[in-house]
Amino acid sequence: MALTERIEIGRREVLTDGQIQVRTDTIIEKDGVEIRRAFHRHVLAPGQDLSKEHPCVVLLAKAEWTQEVVKAYRDKQASI
Repeated sequence: MALTERIEIGRREVLTDGQIQVRTDTIIEKDGVEIRRAFHRHVLAPGQDLSKEHPCVVLLAKAEWTQEVVKAYRDKQASI
């Protein structure tokens, strides 16, 4: 009986204000058959540090977070 654990990015979603929601899936398998899956979500704000993020999330952020998007997000946050 071999138990293995792997982590994958299950979902990436860009919100209208530029934030990116990331769902990380932790998958437990027994002899190659999935027996459990757990989810963790976190949200990234435009312009946030991406140094600890998965490469696919970094690519998405680089495509979505234009200077205009980052400025609009920061201006909105400053007005709250």
